[in-house]
Amino acid sequence: MAISDADPRRALGAFLRAHRELLRVPAALKGRRRRTPGLRREEVAEACGVSTTWYTWLEQGRDVSASPSALARLAEALGLSPAERSYLFDLAGKRDPAARPEWEDDLPPAVLALPGQMIIPAYILDRTWTARAWNTAAARLFTGWLDGDADRNLLRFIFLSPAAPRLIADWEDRSRRVVAEFRADYSRCLRDPAMQDLIEGLSKQSPVFLRHWREHTVLRREGGERLFSCPADRPRRFHQTTFTLASQPDIKLISLIPEQD
Repeated sequence: MAISDADPRRALGAFLRAHRELLRVPAALKGRRRRTPGLRREEVAEACGVSTTWYTWLEQGRDVSASPSALARLAEALGLSPAERSYLFDLAGKRDPAARPEWEDDLPPAVLALPGQMIIPAYILDRTWTARAWNTAAARLFTGWLDGDADRNLLRFIFLSPAAPRLIADWEDRSRRVVAEFRADYSRCLRDPAMQDLIEGLSKQSPVFLRHWREHTVLRREGGERLFSCPADRPRRFHQTTFTLASQPDIKLISLIPEQD
């Protein structure tokens, strides 16, 4: 097998074998003649309550289905760390039933300070798409949202503020895409009360949001050109880029680079 294997099944098999071979052999089994380090396949299969054939095929990278419950037993038998367990479920293309998202409301001061270190418009959104930090350039661009004492939630600004359609040049198309991008984030926070309250409130207050939400379109958040209806002395065309925080993937730093019209 190549050192780097793009096939998830083969990568999963290599991962399982490597961790099986790292396991310590229990004292009761040390008297047996062993050709390989760690536990044998049949021993791991027995510990997980699965057949040796099924586990062997999984380790060989064959096209076999692994249920979330079987993967959870494998993770326990192999003594995987939380990061390793997450990697196991990612390779298998399954969602860990034991995963409990931890929504952190506090952000490190160094993260909150990032927009202030930039000369182009930049702001930070949390998991509910509420602005947590922004710079002067962003406040000057997003009038009605990041200036004054307006509501800092981006979705409520787009769908409830009369300033949004006047500012966002292609508001109809952008509003539809924003909802589709937000739904991708929502899938990771289905049980978050703050997310539920936001969606319910917008659905009651904005028929446009409700219509887009019922379309169930899902899109990844992408950068690209953004157009704004700004005064003549200000840039109106920007290229947007989004960065996520490694320790908190739901936290986004968005920057907008002015482009020539």
